[in-house]
Amino acid sequence: PADWSEAVEAAAGALQAGGLVAVPTDTVYGVACLAQDSAAVRGIYSLKGRNGAKPLAICLGDVERLYRYCHVNVPDELLRDLLPGPVTLVLERSEELNKDLNPFTSLVGVRIPDHPFMRDLARACPGPLALTSANISSQGSTLTVLEFQDLWPQLSLVIDGGPIGDIQSPECRLGSTVVDLSVSGKFSIIRPGCALTPTVEILKKYGLVPESS
Repeated sequence: PADWSEAVEAAAGALQAGGLVAVPTDTVYGVACLAQDSAAVRGIYSLKGRNGAKPLAICLGDVERLYRYCHVNVPDELLRDLLPGPVTLVLERSEELNKDLNPFTSLVGVRIPDHPFMRDLARACPGPLALTSANISSQGSTLTVLEFQDLWPQLSLVIDGGPIGDIQSPECRLGSTVVDLSVSGKFSIIRPGCALTPTVEILKKYGLVPESS
């Protein structure tokens, strides 16, 4: 629906109250909380049974906001060619980001989903969202809200955006393509995901080379 202002308002309210909210994205269903809220971040790990050494990505509504939370060493045009889209860019984190979010790494993955609800929700929140897939760790990612109903009792709110992509297609469950851009002039693919080929084409267009080379 084009008018999801009520859903955005409800989700932003639940997040600001420290809750975990299930959300549709441009790839799979996700669970979000406020990245700057340490208790909520711990809640996501416990919800998913996730290994504490596995980082969470942050989600923003616009490319401009990325500069506040990351040290960017690629051209702005490159960012805008990839984002919004089904890509997670791994960059050096800035001091602005919550120290309790991924305290074991100086890097952070950033998502700007190509999904109008997610972008509106991110814009409605004071800081970045922490975002992960809506599933128990090591289980398959989910394309409908019914597929993760075992998590519902621990969520403050579930936003049903309908089925995402083709539920029959395994490719649709791959999640975003994760690419490390933290080394100047180079890239390395951390997870091929659902958008590998177009992502690599864009990176090469800007002269970046694979880190192994």
